[in-house]
Amino acid sequence: MPSLSVIVITRNEAGNIGRCLRSARFADELVVVDSGSTDGTVEMARGLGARVAVAQDWPGFGPQKNRALDMATGDWVLSLDADEEVTPTLQRSILAAMQDGRHDAYSIGRHSSYCGQYMNHSGWYPDRVVRLFRRGRARFSDDLVHERVVIEGPVGRLEGDLLHESMPTLESVLDKMDRYSSAGALALHARGVKGSLGKALGHALWTFLRTYVVRRGFLDGRLGFALAVSNAEGTYYRYLKLWLLQKGIGQGTPAQRPNLMGSTTNTRRVEDGS
Repeated sequence: MPSLSVIVITRNEAGNIGRCLRSARFADELVVVDSGSTDGTVEMARGLGARVAVAQDWPGFGPQKNRALDMATGDWVLSLDADEEVTPTLQRSILAAMQDGRHDAYSIGRHSSYCGQYMNHSGWYPDRVVRLFRRGRARFSDDLVHERVVIEGPVGRLEGDLLHESMPTLESVLDKMDRYSSAGALALHARGVKGSLGKALGHALWTFLRTYVVRRGFLDGRLGFALAVSNAEGTYYRYLKLWLLQKGIGQGTPAQRPNLMGSTTNTRRVEDGS
């Protein structure tokens, strides 16, 4: 049977890391790269058998995950966020795919929650992401936020879901919205995209309509509407921050910018799209 390494990046994930690592105990190796946790995350991870490295800087989600990938020794790698949990069905599917070896990478569906409710529509499910891949055949992109697995060739699909405790409270929604809109503005600025107040309003309106109408967020009930509003707000603030950044207002110098990882890993984005 091929060996499996599970990699996780963390910062202040004491409330999540136990559930995450316990769900991955079927792996041969658990690797955690921490970014300065102060809540006991490192000690909890080590207590659950993980090999932990503490990074002294924050290079962004993609580079940080590549650090964890470089520590892995298994034939296969499963990348998890600290607020994700492997279901029994997914575990069986992962082990079968590794043994079969038909593809070098596989996508997994995520079932994400918003303020305590798992969302079945709104563009949030099944939200397939490439997470299982043969070591040496894939890397993470260098994106500061919303990184992706870069691999050539066809990608298989696994049965079963990752349970994703994305944003359990409104406070976590607002915190993530602020951090991710800042990161998104910086990424757009680096690509030469121009911002304006009109763009901020237009993109926000389209994001709401896409989440609530096109992606049938109305079927998720009242929280489906709340999610659509959150997505629209995140998009609005991203383009507003981009506009202000280009006017020389806000964001500060790179040395002054906060660790965008905040207190959670790279979870399902609030600002959905445009």
